[in-house]
Amino acid sequence: MGLRDRGLEIKTPEQVAVMRRAGLVVGRTLALLTDSVRPGMTTGDLDAIAEEHILDSGATSNFKGYHGFPGVICTSVNDEVVHGIPGDRVLLDGDVVSIDCGAVVDGWHGDAAVTLAIGEVPAEVTRLMETTEASLWAGLAAARLGGRVTDIGHAVETHVDHRAEVDGAVYGVLEDYVGHGIGTAMHMPPNVPNYGKPGRGPRLVQGLVLAVEPMVTAGGIDCRTLEDDWTVVTEDGSWAAHFEHTFTLTPDGAWVLTALDGGRARLEALGVPYGGPRD
Repeated sequence: MGLRDRGLEIKTPEQVAVMRRAGLVVGRTLALLTDSVRPGMTTGDLDAIAEEHILDSGATSNFKGYHGFPGVICTSVNDEVVHGIPGDRVLLDGDVVSIDCGAVVDGWHGDAAVTLAIGEVPAEVTRLMETTEASLWAGLAAARLGGRVTDIGHAVETHVDHRAEVDGAVYGVLEDYVGHGIGTAMHMPPNVPNYGKPGRGPRLVQGLVLAVEPMVTAGGIDCRTLEDDWTVVTEDGSWAAHFEHTFTLTPDGAWVLTALDGGRARLEALGVPYGGPRD
């Protein structure tokens, strides 16, 4: 493993393969939570399901104990954007919950997030969630070997702005919370913002692994942290959505390490080459 380009951690193909194992643990945990969540559950119930699955998969949590964080997942409900602490909050019909999850396999990290509707939610909330998830894939689709990190954020922001115009909605792309490099630690250089001009920042090279995670609100982008020192909420009370994947680039294209199919279906639907194994 070499370090170059402003201290970035560049992985060998063998190390990326281990990160794929960690990514699959994360992806399968989020799939299990997606299937399990229902009105009347608490966010603590989801955390217990996630912890059991991660441990049963032979992995460990990279969230629990991170700077004192008490859960293996973050559960952020409605106007909570990120870093919500799982506990006794009951999920109600009409809520949305963003679940951020990570896992470690043999010292290598995976990290991903989804936002889920609890029962029936208003159409505008569904559009917010769809816009946020699609902006993530737009960012992944914009990544090319030889390109720059900000190509990703520019694509994210461009998609959100376009959807706001089409939907006649106000969407805010958070600027204070960004994606990141990932590998032997959960958070590493470089930062991966979800906005800005393309063609800037470190080059996208083979062996660089990034976590891309747009956070979009149905209002303004100003946020504050609650007294628990973790949970980030919108200042204007607008609801938020958060989606995240860990990915890398190979000579063939993008490989989404936390997507169960490697991202193949979504990337090919966007006309983008898939760079992972095809078996």
